[in-house]
Amino acid sequence: MTDSRTVNLEIAERKERWARPLFLLTILTGSFLLFLMQPMIAKMALPRLGGAPAVWNSAMLVYQALLLGGYAYAHYLSRLRPRRQAGIHLALFGVAALWLPVGLGAGVLPANASPAFWAPWFLIASIGPLFFIVSAQAPLMQRWYALESARGDPYPLYAASNLGSFAGLLSYPLLFEPYLTLQHQSLAWTTGYALLVLLVALCALTIPAAAVEEKPEADEKAPPLGRRRILTWIVLAAVPSGLMLSTTTHLTTDIVAMPMLWVVPLALYLLSFVIAFAERRGPADFITGVAPLVLLVAGGLALHDGSQQPLFTGTLGLILLFAIAVALHTRMYRLRPEPSQLTSFYLFMATGGVIGGIFCAIVAPFVFDWAYEHPILLIGAAALLPQTPFVPAAERWPLLVRCALVASTLFLSLAADGRILDLDGYWPLVGSVAISLIALLFIGNRLFFAFCFAALMMSYGGWGRLVQTGEGVRTRSYFGIYTIGDYQEPRSRKLSHGTTLHGVQNLAPGLEKEPTSYYARRSGVGHAMRTAAFIYPQPAKIGVVGLGTGTLACFAQPGQQWSFFEIDPAMVRIARDSGQFTFLRRCAPQAKMILGDARLSLARAAPASFNLLAIDAFSSDSVPMHLLTREALQVYRRALTKDGLLLIHISNRYLDLEPVLAQAAKADGWHAALYEYVPAESETTPNLSVSVWIALSRDPEALLALKIFSAEDAHVWKDLVSRPGFSGWSDDHASILPLLEDWRNWLPEQLRGDQ
Repeated sequence: MTDSRTVNLEIAERKERWARPLFLLTILTGSFLLFLMQPMIAKMALPRLGGAPAVWNSAMLVYQALLLGGYAYAHYLSRLRPRRQAGIHLALFGVAALWLPVGLGAGVLPANASPAFWAPWFLIASIGPLFFIVSAQAPLMQRWYALESARGDPYPLYAASNLGSFAGLLSYPLLFEPYLTLQHQSLAWTTGYALLVLLVALCALTIPAAAVEEKPEADEKAPPLGRRRILTWIVLAAVPSGLMLSTTTHLTTDIVAMPMLWVVPLALYLLSFVIAFAERRGPADFITGVAPLVLLVAGGLALHDGSQQPLFTGTLGLILLFAIAVALHTRMYRLRPEPSQLTSFYLFMATGGVIGGIFCAIVAPFVFDWAYEHPILLIGAAALLPQTPFVPAAERWPLLVRCALVASTLFLSLAADGRILDLDGYWPLVGSVAISLIALLFIGNRLFFAFCFAALMMSYGGWGRLVQTGEGVRTRSYFGIYTIGDYQEPRSRKLSHGTTLHGVQNLAPGLEKEPTSYYARRSGVGHAMRTAAFIYPQPAKIGVVGLGTGTLACFAQPGQQWSFFEIDPAMVRIARDSGQFTFLRRCAPQAKMILGDARLSLARAAPASFNLLAIDAFSSDSVPMHLLTREALQVYRRALTKDGLLLIHISNRYLDLEPVLAQAAKADGWHAALYEYVPAESETTPNLSVSVWIALSRDPEALLALKIFSAEDAHVWKDLVSRPGFSGWSDDHASILPLLEDWRNWLPEQLRGDQ
């Protein structure tokens, strides 16, 4: 009898010895798969659904709803007896396995269907059960772990969950996307799913025998959750979630447009959970303590134009996000409930995350004309941060004195920004520093501190932002923030998307219809437009993907039929309806506007619809890969006449896109040439830009004609250069990593040095 009991105890001890690493591995695996699935499915869906923002906003809501549903499922499942929990959970894993291998269903977008409404149902039908069941792992496994009280606090396991998410986030663009096709990625994910099922089954075997026979909540006496505590959890989760998205918008809009920059804020957001929920409290407590100071130093510049010092300003923004996220998540950790209420805690945390995401991704672009959600969330953070008084004596000052000091920051803010006093030299900076010193006095009083911080932000250009909003010079859509500005030397009007130029029109008499920027008459597309007027019978049919300010319309010849494909309705309003740019009105008022993703629209067009098709839909921070794959070029081939010309704009500071088209031309029988245009000093038209265009045609005679009509120019059409070992882009396999330019090109000009 004694020997039997001893053996059982040894077995139990051995099981417990392995319990923590087993649960860690299970939670890591589940979170890794979850963050691996999202970009993989997005890449699969892009050629079918297009890149319209309504589609991807609705897709984001699907992901958020499924994640929230998974947390709610874990919460309600935890009310059952543990043995029943395990049985139901493993059974649902088996049901979800019917959707393997992971991928999209066979559905095709109906011709008359709205992608924004069709996409959510399509995604739910394709991956809904898998995403739902995997998303439940983090809270449910922690609840199972907590069934044995001797194992200790289960909450640090959430740090492992976010470490897994972080690994999944980075592994996709760095490992899976560059080296595996989508088919192989799907198989790898399916293998990971099988491993997860095995790990969950092993975790179920560690459930203590005593817990099998009784409901876990039955004997645990935890205080009921009050509404105020629940609301605090939701708000503490919502602000960092929204701030992660607003920081991304702020960086890519006002600081620097850079490929894959969105990964950095999301990675820091995930790492903040790792620190905030870790067993070792030193790093979390230190960052939480200094967070108010970081907020003053870095957050005060949130409304300042940081494009002149992008590395400095961008780094400050990322440090700010990390500090705030760690501090607020640490406060949330300190307010965590008893393990018996663990799933409730995570459910409300997920609810806050969804609210923050919806505010920034859905509400803000509709309500604001600039990224005002960013300073709003920073003010919210100032009112929520855990704070220890920096000057304890200030709390004992009379209330009237404290209110007067806080009110004075508003005057100082207006003065520093030049709204009520004409200050020059260092005086504006002195005003901002004075606000910072007053704010230091009120660290510990969240309301006063938040007011001082708001005044500090406004002192660094915030009032000017509001003036621009009142003047209506900005337009915002789900694609970004567009600013229209007038310039005197030379007289011109420019449209910018953050720091990226989208078009410019000269306003001097006689130059209003002259093509500018990347579309100069001697650029690659300029020569192609002139060639088209001679080699194609009237009415020549011209298609342009990407409207911009409508500059290309001024190449239109009488009798030609022009069509513009534009994904952003805001661009149509700016270029055609606002009256601020007149290229379309003056040069091609009858041009047809086709809204939506260009690849999908061209796929629905009749064969041989165009003699010339110009693709100009690229910006330096976002490359729509699905417009440059071999399958996309087949869509263009179908839309062009047999002797048609395809012009693709590839000017880009960060990526070398020439090998993509060189490989596609070689594989599919296109004749191709590249034209790099550099404005000459002899050209009198102002506002011309360097540009690189590639021309492709199935007919060598059409390409020869283009070269002949360009022969008098100093620039020469050149053969495309392939990159050894690069296989090109297809819908099944594409990555930007092999195409990244010299890293020094990513730096501001003043920091590049000799190259």
